[in-house]
Amino acid sequence: MKSAMVCSVAMAVTLVVGSSHVALALEKVPIISLDLARKMAAGCEAKAKDMNWKMNISVVDSGGNEIFFEKMDGAYIGSRDIAFHKAQTAARFPFPTRFFQELAFGKDLKGGMVPGIAYVPDLTAFPGGLPIMTADKVQIGAIGVSGATGDQDETCAQAGIDAAKDDLK
Repeated sequence: MKSAMVCSVAMAVTLVVGSSHVALALEKVPIISLDLARKMAAGCEAKAKDMNWKMNISVVDSGGNEIFFEKMDGAYIGSRDIAFHKAQTAARFPFPTRFFQELAFGKDLKGGMVPGIAYVPDLTAFPGGLPIMTADKVQIGAIGVSGATGDQDETCAQAGIDAAKDDLK
């Protein structure tokens, strides 16, 4: 009985001391806040308005969980899911979704090195999704945009990231 009590106390002390390092490590991991996600969406929206594009904008965290979504007036309802899937793809890999388009279809769209990648479930293989990286190259999430051409979607997503560049330092 006495040894069980000593063992329990020793385990409790180990857990408390050991978990304090984990807590400190978690505090140092950068995350994307709702305010930052809104700032990116606002930057994207401003670019879209300048160009007369009607966009759906999705910002996700590094796990692909949506933090913020905006559907601009007149944007296609069906593009909502496309924007979200672009963001999720870019959150799961540190590459723009254009990278997967080029793998599947080639830069000239006449055939890529890995055509089957376009058929991987939950992987979007066309432009408009960009990873969100800190200045230290830590991925904190992604932005996905849909509503225009792939190139225009990607331009808009980049405008969103650029709008928050000072916050990514």
